[in-house]
This record gives sequence, C-alpha cells and structure tokens, in this order.
Amino acid sequence: MSTWNNFNDAENPAFSLIPKGTLVKVRMTIKPGGYNDANQGWLHGWATRGDTGAVYLNGEFVVMEGKYARRKLWSLIGLYSAKGPTWGQMGRSFIKGALNSALGLHPDDMGATAQAGRCISSFGDLDGLIFAAQVDWEKDGYGQDKAVIKMPIMPDHPQYKEVMGAGSAASSASSAVSAAVPALVAQAAQTAAHAGPVAGRPTWAQ
Repeated sequence: MSTWNNFNDAENPAFSLIPKGTLVKVRMTIKPGGYNDANQGWLHGWATRGDTGAVYLNGEFVVMEGKYARRKLWSLIGLYSAKGPTWGQMGRSFIKGALNSALGLHPDDMGATAQAGRCISSFGDLDGLIFAAQVDWEKDGYGQDKAVIKMPIMPDHPQYKEVMGAGSAASSASSAVSAAVPALVAQAAQTAAHAGPVAGRPTWAQ
C-alpha cells in the first residue's frame, strides 16, 4: 500500500501557538467585508458588519521574519458596537498604534509631520501596513486558545528597533511611508501645520 493510501505512519500535526507576549514584525491585510457608512466615512467596502450589528475591520497579520515567519494571525479591529463606545475606541487606539509603529512615530510626538502620518484617507491605507506587534491569546468560538494581534509596539518600546529590523526608527519610518502609506505625510503635513487636525476628515481618521 502506498503512502497516499495509508496515513497511519504520517507525522502528527505540530502547530503550537506563538507564545503569548512574543514580539513580531507583521504585515496587516484587511479582508473587505462590503459594509459602507458614508456618515462615518467608512467607504469602499473595507468594513464588515457582524450579525450583532457590530462593525469592524477583519485583519489578517502575517509574521514577516524570525522563528515564526509566514505564520498568520487574525484579529478584529473595532469600529462600532451598539453596546457602547469602548469597541470603537479600542479600534482607534489600535490603528493609531499601528501607524506610529509603521512610520516610526513616537506616541508623544505631536509635530505636524507626525499628526499628518496618523491621518488616513481610507481604510485601504492600512492594507499592507508593516509594523511591530505583541502576540496575545484569546478564546475562539469553541473555547480554544488562539493567537491574535492586539497591541502594536511603538518606537518608545526598548525592543522596537530589534523587531523592525532597521538601523533606526527614522529609517524604519522612511521605508514604511513609501511602502505602506504613499505620499500621505507629504500631502497632509502642510495642512496640519497651518490648521491643526486635518480638516474634512471623519473623526476616526483624525
């Protein structure tokens, strides 16, 4: 009997979870859910609306380098919940942290260029964003542990440069701007310098 008829001697699957607390460099992909709300500025079908009415971004995160390279994790980035503002606030904090991490922006930097870097024109700007993050665990629908991405790692973290794999936060920012959010800072910096928060953007993008 060939190996493709008898699987008794095949190796058992060995796919342990990435340990909780592990720092990884990830590329985020947003799976479009087809939901739009022009009043919120949620356009182009990037958002997903769940059965409970909650709205979120469906994020997939691929580890770029190191021991867990090519491993995938999934997390929801909250936009709205009928239960209250917490879900959306958590989502806004996550996106802000991811932008800070990708662009090498210190979280306390409120200069014009930094403020412009934290503004996006569409959720599509987040698709393909590369940043540092910490692995966490949560329960799936069957009560089993699963590895997720909940916390971006920003330049004020002592291991940020090591995880991003660049010589400095500034060089990380330069490459991230060109690869992840092309022309965003250059386009918005002048407006931010003269008018504070970028005018005309929905509140989630400020």
